Amino acid sequence: MKTLQEIMDRSKRLVFFGGAGVSTASGIPDFRGENGLYRQKYGGLTPEMMLSQSFFYLHPDLFFEFYREHMLHPDAQPNAAHRKLAELERAGKLTGLVTQNIDGLHRKAGNRLVYELHGSVYENYCMDCRRPYSLEWLMKTSGVPRCEDCGAVVKPYVTLYGEAPDHYAMTGACREISGCDTLIVAGTSLEVEPAASCLEYFRGKELVVINREETPADARATLVLRGDIEEVMDALIVRENPAGRGR
Repeated sequence: MKTLQEIMDRSKRLVFFGGAGVSTASGIPDFRGENGLYRQKYGGLTPEMMLSQSFFYLHPDLFFEFYREHMLHPDAQPNAAHRKLAELERAGKLTGLVTQNIDGLHRKAGNRLVYELHGSVYENYCMDCRRPYSLEWLMKTSGVPRCEDCGAVVKPYVTLYGEAPDHYAMTGACREISGCDTLIVAGTSLEVEPAASCLEYFRGKELVVINREETPADARATLVLRGDIEEVMDALIVRENPAGRGR
């Protein structure tokens, strides 16, 4: 922790790259851990199958049944890690936050400089007329949600397996990572592409990995911490970087 604090204090342009492990302390289960969602099967189908683009089109009724039950956590609140990241942004230390999560907790905590690579459950849209719908609206529906204007299917703005991630989010994430001097990677196995490839753009000095399991980034990291992400982030002292405020 002493080394991490020293790295943080020296950093002028810090970027955070996070995954499911950042939100487990908020009561949202991870995907690839020992008891994670992706270790389970549902009627012989894996979650990867049920959250794929092809399954969405072929079996929308089963897709939405699984999606509502396992992917939506509207009562979840930001934990200490989310709050510390928001504090780092306000202090001008954090210049970008890249997340693979779709839970919206970083924005709920107050972060503005967020690149949601896989979208957000809080955004939904009609596949024909593009009318937007809220998460609250979606949760009040049953079966396959239909647009109130044209009757077409309303799709969550989340990246399914087989779909390309949002171009704006990917471009912005790679730009922020390429320009930072310190990159913290936390709570992710770095197994999901193309999101994991964003790290290839890092040319800075300090790469920190905070994760319970090994990751492909460990070998090139300045510091690797095998600890609880919420505890590690909460223990950090935030010192302002006036030059970074107001971005």
